[in-house]
Amino acid sequence: MKRKTRILTVVFSLGILLTMLSLPAVSQPKPQAGVKSPAQQSGEPAQLPEPKPFSITRHQTTIDGKLIPYTATAGEITILKADETPGASMFFVSYTRDDIKNKSTRPIMFCFNGGPGSSTVWLHLGGIGPKRIALDDEGRPLRTPADFEDSEYSLLDITDLVFVDAVSTGYSRPLPGEEKSQFHGVSEDASAFAEFIRIYLTRFDRWGSPKFLLGESYGTTRSAVLSGVLQNRTHGIYLNGIILLSSVLDFSTVSFSPGNNLAYVAYLPHYTATAWYHKKLSPEYQSQPLVKVLEESRRFALDEYLPALMKGNLLEPEAYETVARKLSGLTGLSVSYIKNSNLRIRHNRFLKELLRENRLTVGRLDSRFTGRDADAAGESYEYDPANALLMGSFSAALNNYLGTVLGYKKEVPYAIYGNVYPWNYSFDPSGRMIPGITGSARNVSSREGSLFVSETLRRAMAENTALKIFCCNGYYDGATPFFGTEYTFSQLMLDGSFKDRVRMGYYEAGHMVYIHKPSMKKLKSDLTSFIAWSSGK
Repeated sequence: MKRKTRILTVVFSLGILLTMLSLPAVSQPKPQAGVKSPAQQSGEPAQLPEPKPFSITRHQTTIDGKLIPYTATAGEITILKADETPGASMFFVSYTRDDIKNKSTRPIMFCFNGGPGSSTVWLHLGGIGPKRIALDDEGRPLRTPADFEDSEYSLLDITDLVFVDAVSTGYSRPLPGEEKSQFHGVSEDASAFAEFIRIYLTRFDRWGSPKFLLGESYGTTRSAVLSGVLQNRTHGIYLNGIILLSSVLDFSTVSFSPGNNLAYVAYLPHYTATAWYHKKLSPEYQSQPLVKVLEESRRFALDEYLPALMKGNLLEPEAYETVARKLSGLTGLSVSYIKNSNLRIRHNRFLKELLRENRLTVGRLDSRFTGRDADAAGESYEYDPANALLMGSFSAALNNYLGTVLGYKKEVPYAIYGNVYPWNYSFDPSGRMIPGITGSARNVSSREGSLFVSETLRRAMAENTALKIFCCNGYYDGATPFFGTEYTFSQLMLDGSFKDRVRMGYYEAGHMVYIHKPSMKKLKSDLTSFIAWSSGK
């Protein structure tokens, strides 16, 4: 009887167990993006994801006749949001020189491209890093797919380098469950980069190093905003120098919106340089050296062209004729075309019109390069010849280089251009983030064409009296014209007290100055001098 009771008890227990196993599992609700977990709500510290292992490799290269041993580190750093919870993973590749005994005095430079939405492939393999795309002296790939080679003009001999990809570009991504829009905006993007820099300085013991930023294109916009964000009370990171390569800090200089006459003036010397290169100027200008004819273009732009545009329909007929003829001589465009354009030549039209009779277009990023559309009758070009020339070469070489040389591979695509839109252009020059603002607040820019960040840079320079600026300007850069940069800095601190802390460099190249080998050689010399000056050496 007892034995029978025990058997029934075991059978009953097994039945209960089998019933429990057959019940559907109760899933825990997943936290929504932007919503704190119970642990975070209770004030408990956030649990950071386990750091992914870095790929660390050692190499050597020759720069200026000297052998430079260096360590390359490729990996991702998890950045924190304002509430100190994990938000995104930012990919970087750093290069540190090995034969330096005291790293604390060794300069470190954080480099990034712009877009917004571009990865940092261009600066990384353009020649600033220890490897560059194999190009001819003018900047054309030697073959397809392109090879990479040692960069004899790399900055690695004078500063350590960190190339960083913005969130949603390269291998940088928001963490699972995080809304990507919280990283896609003027202030949001700068906050992410500031957090990356803070963590990098801490993890690699570089707080004592002279600190530099090198931004290209929208990367210069980011640099200006970063100068303020890094100095705020949270970070307290003061920079020694900022290098602005093909800069745009006042977007009205590149915006051909109705009623904005500034862009037409800012672009005129670039039109002159482009027409000079393609031998389309009138004889009295074409026979002059480029530097000299640009002096005349600048003078005309400020003394005659701008006042004429400001008068609008009040401009006297005789003055109208005079301005049209001079514009024709300085742009290579016909007088009739300039009159039909109301003396106002939009950039997209210039790219199509200058070489129309040759059935060619000129490049936006680099007007030395030409392309060919389906027909020559359109108002604007079909594609940018400069971008088309380089895109495939940089993409193939970067993916090959990361995998075979640096030993870093991922299944997700390396996003040369990432999807970061819509981009939040709302910005307060004081450095505060203003998500979703309509633009009605004082001193706030909410549209791309009215974005203005040079005031943030001015304030950073006022607070940090050691901060110095170097602007790199390509004469053939049609994305961020050099005369627009000159104008912007002429308005920075109107009493002129910052002029001795700002240097300008000029190059017979386009937006990507470094692809033109003679310009890269000059750029290396200019930056070597600037870094020594800014580091107090």
